[in-house]
Amino acid sequence: MHSRSTRLWPPRTYSVPVTLPHPALPLADWADCYELLVPGQSTTAISAAKRALGDFPAWVRALMWLRNAVVSPFGLKGSGHQPGGKAEMIGFFPVISRSSEQAVLGLDDAHLDFRIVIDVLPGRRTGAEGQRDDAGAPQRSLLGKIYIAVITPFHRLIVRTMLARLARPVTAVS
Repeated sequence: MHSRSTRLWPPRTYSVPVTLPHPALPLADWADCYELLVPGQSTTAISAAKRALGDFPAWVRALMWLRNAVVSPFGLKGSGHQPGGKAEMIGFFPVISRSSEQAVLGLDDAHLDFRIVIDVLPGRRTGAEGQRDDAGAPQRSLLGKIYIAVITPFHRLIVRTMLARLARPVTAVS
């Protein structure tokens, strides 16, 4: 078995500690963070966000459909909600801010404000680039706390699956 520090292929997604308050999640009272070290690839945060979140597998879309059906009677926004209808979207999520090193996606709702932060961390290890996904949410009510408790196991599986997509080689389309 290889240790985290020596294993290069296939890249694995690791849960890493996140400290609150986080600069991109200043009001969050819940957050988790996953990191993927990808040898030999260079990318921007927005490109990494598009690769990881731009097209969800069918099982994730089915879970999101179920989530939307369950929460809509409570007046909560469905995935894919565009604030003002003009926001740039990546997958289900509006883009809030972007730079070459960080993309922040998410939305505000009655029960919580949800953020996904994709950080690209060049030089984490020789020949590798790290991508981090921090998800955080200030929970505005008891409903927010219940929601986080229910979705967390699914959230972890989805985040690991979506980050693993970044380990795939980028292919050029001509």
